[in-house]
Amino acid sequence: MAPPVIQTCHVACCPNRSPNVVSWSKRGLIAFGTCHSVALYDPLERTAVAILNGHTSRVNAVQWVHREDCGPETELVSGGSDNSVIVWTNVDGQYPSSEKCIGHTGPVCAVDAVPLDTSQLLIVSTASDSTVKLWLRGDGGKVECLQTLSFGSGFMMDVSLALLPGSGVPILACGGDDSKVHIYIRHNEQFQRVLSLQGHEDWIRGVEWAARDGELLLASCAQDCMIRLWKLFAKAPPEEHIGPGEPALRLKENVFEVAQNGTSSVFAMSLETVLAGHENWVYGVHWHPSYIKDGKVQQPLSLLSASMDKTMILWGPEEDSGVWVEQVRVGEVGGNTLGFYGCQMSPDGSMILAHAFHGALHLWHRNQNQEAEWSPAVVISGHFNAVQDLSWDPEGEFVLSVGSDQTTRLFTPWKRKGCTQPTWHEICRPQIHGYDMQCLAMVGRFQFVSGADEKVLRVFRAPRNFVENFANISASPLELLLASNDTVDLPEGASTPALGLSNKAVFQGDLISQTGKEGDGNYSSVSDQYKESHFQPLTLKAPPPEDHLLQNTLWPEVQKLYGHGFELFCLASDAARTLVASACKATKAEHASILLWSASSWRQLQSLPCHSLTVTQMAFSPDSRLLLAVSRDRTWSLWKRQDPAPDSTEPLFSLYANTSKNTAVHTRIIWSCDWSFDNKYFVTSSRDKKVIVWGHAASGDVVGQGSDPIRPCSSVLDVGDSATAVAFCPFPCPDNSYLLAVGLESGQILLYKWRRGADEIPTDGDWSKGGDTDASQSHTLLVKRLRWRPRAGWAGQAGHQQAQVGQGGPEEEAEEASVAACVQLASAGDDHAVKIFSVNRQALEQQVMSSG
Repeated sequence: MAPPVIQTCHVACCPNRSPNVVSWSKRGLIAFGTCHSVALYDPLERTAVAILNGHTSRVNAVQWVHREDCGPETELVSGGSDNSVIVWTNVDGQYPSSEKCIGHTGPVCAVDAVPLDTSQLLIVSTASDSTVKLWLRGDGGKVECLQTLSFGSGFMMDVSLALLPGSGVPILACGGDDSKVHIYIRHNEQFQRVLSLQGHEDWIRGVEWAARDGELLLASCAQDCMIRLWKLFAKAPPEEHIGPGEPALRLKENVFEVAQNGTSSVFAMSLETVLAGHENWVYGVHWHPSYIKDGKVQQPLSLLSASMDKTMILWGPEEDSGVWVEQVRVGEVGGNTLGFYGCQMSPDGSMILAHAFHGALHLWHRNQNQEAEWSPAVVISGHFNAVQDLSWDPEGEFVLSVGSDQTTRLFTPWKRKGCTQPTWHEICRPQIHGYDMQCLAMVGRFQFVSGADEKVLRVFRAPRNFVENFANISASPLELLLASNDTVDLPEGASTPALGLSNKAVFQGDLISQTGKEGDGNYSSVSDQYKESHFQPLTLKAPPPEDHLLQNTLWPEVQKLYGHGFELFCLASDAARTLVASACKATKAEHASILLWSASSWRQLQSLPCHSLTVTQMAFSPDSRLLLAVSRDRTWSLWKRQDPAPDSTEPLFSLYANTSKNTAVHTRIIWSCDWSFDNKYFVTSSRDKKVIVWGHAASGDVVGQGSDPIRPCSSVLDVGDSATAVAFCPFPCPDNSYLLAVGLESGQILLYKWRRGADEIPTDGDWSKGGDTDASQSHTLLVKRLRWRPRAGWAGQAGHQQAQVGQGGPEEEAEEASVAACVQLASAGDDHAVKIFSVNRQALEQQVMSSG
């Protein structure tokens, strides 16, 4: 079987900001909603194994369908802001969307399901339209709405389904804004309310059933910071005589009757206990998953809760007294984040998981030697809003990305001992800002410039602590990293002052002075008493958890660049590390000028006026001689470097070529541009669905050195959708043609080969489609940026780090050849995701030949 052209290496994503959006299956897979998709994550392999795309708006609720025999789940239910519920069924490891339940008129906020038999599935969903709907998937696979429960102007925040012990009658629990838990029983194909449990004093945020020893336990949590446990059991016939004259002491019981098949049974429900330990709203409760032992289903008495006080508590009864007490408390320390939205537990109870308000997953595992101790574990992470821009470092070993979540994140492969395949992780968060991030440009290996929705450019430089930890995690020689010019006089780390936006450098002397003052009550100044630095140097052998990412991995800000009058929009830097170009949002020509900055002195060198509206993207040619800019005004401009004047060492740029309204080929905004590796051509892509390659069509010379004008060298490629991103592969194809990646507004990424024809005038047939991303690989919203890795092979598994061909066996040689044939592509999307793809150039050539 031929290898795939495009293979997904990594997806950086995180859960949506919703309480019921994470679920852990007995297979060990964690399902969570991320933007419009459902991600399936394997915490043991530490990789996302699948992305399920089917919703057209944000996913708010995800729930595995647990089986009564405790077997591995094969179905998953999700609900979203598109007012729909989708059932996903496992078919040979894939999860195609089997049925979509449409009927709600508001966003779905919670779902649950129970199998009634081998073919029927009962589904419940609650939405902001103040209804709870019950759905039945029958034998034919079709889903129909059985019943709609209306709650007037109230909202049900969570729902949970179970089967009554002994009878198999479905029972439904709903918790909402009326502070009551409503219990429904199915009778004559309809659900009827039998109880309304009172006790909570604020909105109920979570409810969940658990079956144990012929009884049902219900846990409910609320914004009153309390958790209440209720017990449902079969009511025995009343005894006529209890004792000699003294009444029996009994808890208050809520009794109801269930009729089935001509017989009736009496059930009672009573309050078991109230758990008080959280100091803020409790958003989620989750029972320890049941399991099979000696042929019987076992349900441990262990309950996990998550709260906005940034803690998770594991509750359980004492062996002697049976009183429920707090057994384990874990949580997040420091930072300016809010608390936890929900919690889950692994099938064997050895790992617990929480997801936070800002999208971060927090995973803890129980230590094998000391079961009372829990330690943070490595887990997937990513942006929780649109990713606006990304860039590879010059060596192609890590990716930096910026997003509308006001963060800059750094992802790199983690090389673990004993693992042949490295996994990608976020190891650093250089910038946590107060404005939405918009753009960035690498200047050298350990320095970058970023722009946000503000008028100031900020320059950041890696601290020594990052370089040391990067060497540990990526298995790179520290001596080589420290020998580069980028690592001279590095501070230890950085911290953000209170109410500040600038990361302040922390040097070794600052750490020593802080250590000396700790525990000393004599303060010479107020600033000594309230220290601004929260940085503590870390020695990392594995990617850090979220709380370390928040405050111990910042990069110091070394420079601010002022000059623009409006919010920054795009950045570019040259390969020689001497220049940075920047542009801001503009509605007039006077604000649409490009500013050039020196990367050594950080002085403003020049203003380049040409465009009349916002410059949307810029790119320096690989030889650093030319600067290309594209704009909202539907034109492009090309600037050429001039030799510096005798009394100056700084280069100046002049306008070399451009299109105007009369000569423009694109009819809509030009979104993206890029250069070919040999400096002969550049490409533009536009909202008009066109992709065009430009150059000296007559001579074929390097751009800027030909005597003939620059004009289209390719036929117009119509990609069928707005082309929001484009990138030339930095390596030639075997037939000396060029490989391009095109990102669409739909989220799909297309691969095309372009080969210049013999004629001066471009003709059809110069474009060949080499592949595209399928539904599971594509982004669900528009592609913001595409960047090819500057080196061939896989990051973290480059050819010079593996056995050389001829020194290993045939399998090693085949693997080495496969790695050398691949090149990686990084993409940023509006769907909050950073994706790393591996493109097999040999498979692409075969695909083009077969389709040709």
